[in-house]
Amino acid sequence: MDRRAFLRFTAVAPAVAVLPSIAAAAPESRRLLILVELKGGNDGLNTVIPYADVNYAQLRPRLAIARDQVIVLDERTGLHPSLEPMLATWKDGKLAVVQGLGYPDPNLSHFRSIEIWDTASKSDEYLDTGWLARALTRSPSPKGFAADGIVVGSADLGPLTGGTARTVALTNPDQFVRNARLAQGEGEARNPALRHILKVENDVQQSARRIASSREFRIAFPAGPFGNAVRTAAQLAANPAGVSAIRLTLAGFDTHANQLGLHANLLRQLGEGLAALRAALEEAGRWDDTLVATYSEFGRRPRGNQSNGTDHGTSAAHFVMGGGVRGGLLGAAPALGRLDGNGNLPHALDFRAYYATFLERWWGTDAKAVLGARFEPLPLVA
Repeated sequence: MDRRAFLRFTAVAPAVAVLPSIAAAAPESRRLLILVELKGGNDGLNTVIPYADVNYAQLRPRLAIARDQVIVLDERTGLHPSLEPMLATWKDGKLAVVQGLGYPDPNLSHFRSIEIWDTASKSDEYLDTGWLARALTRSPSPKGFAADGIVVGSADLGPLTGGTARTVALTNPDQFVRNARLAQGEGEARNPALRHILKVENDVQQSARRIASSREFRIAFPAGPFGNAVRTAAQLAANPAGVSAIRLTLAGFDTHANQLGLHANLLRQLGEGLAALRAALEEAGRWDDTLVATYSEFGRRPRGNQSNGTDHGTSAAHFVMGGGVRGGLLGAAPALGRLDGNGNLPHALDFRAYYATFLERWWGTDAKAVLGARFEPLPLVA
């Protein structure tokens, strides 16, 4: 494989070259964080349902989930019926439902809003690095770890973009290994640019050897791309080579039309996938030291549109689960009686407080230094 072909390979194949790490003190171990992006803007109101609020059915005469179908969590809040696989985790007290996550002056553009979430910026602030990349640059993984972060199923690094964190993007470990075998180092070179390419090749090969996993689980993973991504995440979590963060993506949440069936299918994939991930983490002995959290660029507008769908909105609910999670409802129920001038919900919690929880309570990292301001962590980590 020649150098030019190799560079094309690293740009478009499921492997993204590992970035060099920095020399800094690191803990001997680190608990795992798995992020699940719900790409397209998940409808929080039909995910975590305020079924007792009369405004809910009035705003959505054709889209509201019938009360007798809702999975009841308490006297006013429930889950979409497709999320039934997650009910056991809720009953075990290991699923937190964080309501009303958003930010001031929300942007309703997919591109810009996910950029805000990925970089943890203000709505009028533009940052070049993802919040996880900054965290892992500031507090690197243990030196023996195979990577700081791994992105599964996407070439977009999202919150792992930039910085000096060692990040790999791949579809699955076995494919990464097969591709990496095409990149063969050819010794030393006097030219600095060529030396860099040789180092990149070596990094790819080293990571491929360490990330590769033949781990088989007793549980059955769901079929489809998201089920495959969950299997890959479980294999990475079970691999003793070590990784600090994994990001998965479930796409398709931009439900402007015919939402009911589409959204039900997406939430079924999410529920089945997260239930399988829990079972695999328990089987691998990683459930207690892994935190799994969802996020999305925005929620959907409370009022349904003329196409039996919902348009871009603002705040929404998200899930956090793990053996170290203090389960329950956090934040505030959606204020359907006081929508803004665009018919959107006010946010109850700044999403950067969500991130501060992961940084401070889960990793023991200085969240203010990473996020640029102080955000009070949420009481969801036991």
